[in-house]
Amino acid sequence: MESFPALALAVLVIFSYANTIVIVGASDPDPLQDICVADLQSKVIVNGFPCKNAMMVTANDFRLKGLDKPGNTNNQLGFNVTPAFVMQLPGLNTLGISMVRLDYAARGGLNPPHTHPRATEILVVIEGTLLVGFINTNNTLFSITLEKGDVFVFPRGLVHFQQNIGSINAVAIASLNSQNPGTQQVAPALFGASPPVSVSVLAKAFQIDDKLVQILQHKFTSS
Repeated sequence: MESFPALALAVLVIFSYANTIVIVGASDPDPLQDICVADLQSKVIVNGFPCKNAMMVTANDFRLKGLDKPGNTNNQLGFNVTPAFVMQLPGLNTLGISMVRLDYAARGGLNPPHTHPRATEILVVIEGTLLVGFINTNNTLFSITLEKGDVFVFPRGLVHFQQNIGSINAVAIASLNSQNPGTQQVAPALFGASPPVSVSVLAKAFQIDDKLVQILQHKFTSS
C-alpha cells in the first residue's frame, strides 16, 4: 500500500494537471496553422468560424478601415463602440485577439456596467478624461481617473464601466484577448431579457417593490 505522503503527492500532481487543463481551455483555442481567415458565409457550425479557402485569402482579409473616425455618441448613453472583432476582420479567426474604438460624449458619456465573458480587456485613453472601474467577486470596487495616455486593465468576466468626466469628447482604444469577447450589459440583461425575468425574482434580489421592477422592465424592453 502506498504511503500517505506519496498518495498526497500523486493527488496534488493530478489536481495541478487538471487545473492547468482548465486554465488553458478557458481562452480561445490556439491556431493549428499560420492563418485561418473566417469564412463568414459558411453554414458549418463550429466554435468560431471555419477557414476560408486559402486560395481565396487576400491582404484585405487582415485589414479593417474606420477606427480613425469618431463614433456617433448622440444617444441616451452618450457612447459608441466601433468593434474590430472577427465579424468585421475575418483574419482574426483563431488568433485570440480583437480591439475596439470607444467614443464618449463630453460631460458624462457612459459605457455602462457590463462584462466580457470570454476576454480580459486592456484600455488606453487617446483623448479626454475617464472615470473607470471594475468590481471583483468580493464586491470590491477598483476605480480610478484616467488621463490621455493612461492604460487600465479590466480582468476577464468582471463587471466594469467607463465614464467621461471631462468637458471634451473622450476616445479610447481597447484590446481584448478573444476574437469574439462577447458583451453583456448588466441592466439590460436583468431588466430587458426576453422572455422577462420573473418580477418576484428581481424584486427580491434588488429589495424593491414589484411596481418598480415593472417600470424598469418596460424601460429596457421598449428602448
